[in-house]
Amino acid sequence: MLHVAVIGSGPAGYYTAEACQKAFGDDVRVDMIDRLPVPYGLIRFGVAPDHQSIKGVSRRYEGVALSDNVRFVGNVSVGGDVSIAELIELYDAVVLATGAPNDRKLDIPGADLAGVLGSAAFVGWYNGHPEFTDLAPPLDVTSAVIIGNGNVALDVARILAKTPGEFTGSDIVAHALEALAQSSIRHITILGRRGPHQIAMTPKELGELGHLERASPRVDPIDLPEEGADALLEPGMRKSVTHLRDFAANPVAKQVTIDFDFFAAPVAIEGDGKAERVVVERTRLDDQLRSIGTGETYAVPAGLVVSCIGYTTPPIEGVPYEHGRGRFANNDGRVLPGLYAVGWARRGPTGTIGTNRPDGFAIVDLIAEDIGKGNGKAGRAGLDALLAKRGVDIVTFRDWQKIEAAEIARARDGSPREKFVGVAEMMAARNG
Repeated sequence: MLHVAVIGSGPAGYYTAEACQKAFGDDVRVDMIDRLPVPYGLIRFGVAPDHQSIKGVSRRYEGVALSDNVRFVGNVSVGGDVSIAELIELYDAVVLATGAPNDRKLDIPGADLAGVLGSAAFVGWYNGHPEFTDLAPPLDVTSAVIIGNGNVALDVARILAKTPGEFTGSDIVAHALEALAQSSIRHITILGRRGPHQIAMTPKELGELGHLERASPRVDPIDLPEEGADALLEPGMRKSVTHLRDFAANPVAKQVTIDFDFFAAPVAIEGDGKAERVVVERTRLDDQLRSIGTGETYAVPAGLVVSCIGYTTPPIEGVPYEHGRGRFANNDGRVLPGLYAVGWARRGPTGTIGTNRPDGFAIVDLIAEDIGKGNGKAGRAGLDALLAKRGVDIVTFRDWQKIEAAEIARARDGSPREKFVGVAEMMAARNG
């Protein structure tokens, strides 16, 4: 029997468990360990609450989780309740699928001022992550700046711009919905160091900005390359740039403006004890399409600044780590004998949810090559004995289903659920 521990229960973790099932059939036991009592990681806490179709992939994971040979082990902290070294002793293979939940640091003067937030924190706040329930972002200001040119920046802009009615059908948590309903923000600026041809925004997400009730996106036509240059872009990117051209050609006057400010690098955040403005340097592109400062600066008003410049994987004691790249040190997924990394923990925060599926299958191929059908380790029984000895109250997938049922039962009209935003609340729901 092969015993596998997967650390993390997001997409990378579930695809790895699914791959184990397909590769080893009944000859494998997989324990998916998560520090929270609820599964799904990025699906629950990262995907925007108004993108319910994307969250639907969790139903596929549910089928894996309810199999006889896969078990969810929630409310267990790796590095706290149990160490990596202990897991390697207990399991034939340990797979790090922790994702990249920490914000990449915004390294400019003023980044520590009140009102400056990372996207992981802000997204966690409106998605109900227990660590960010008390974030209290300043929404009593008129102007916000979002730093970054990816889909997360679009998510943040859209959430800030929507009316309460536009959240019908979403699972945005109550504390965020109430706070956003009282928001005074009327000007949102999205800063990008490079130009429209270098964005990492997909057509669907960009297109949504053109259909908001009270907000309209604006692009300065001067920032757009000659239209003929779009032919060199791959089709998806070409569609995205077409949206930007439409925004430039058809500005609409609405209550809230979303301005795309390209060729704009933030160099400082200023204010008297809190963010009041972002100092921006105008940039240009060199022959390698890198941004170069021109020396010209200007200020953009901002009482709220959200940095959407990427994520890092938090280090775990006993695991080699690449600080420069914010991920576990690995050779195509191999970290140490018996220890592997998958998904964002392996390659950094790149790719979509679906990218993690082939990644998971590739890691299982390595496990089969390195370990075969197992070395007779204790696996699940050993972990249970260790955690029981330490008084750790584990949460199973059946327990999670009780929590989920309680969330569905307390949902407001038009919402699929009202999430519990604290671990104590989750455990209370589990205990019924």
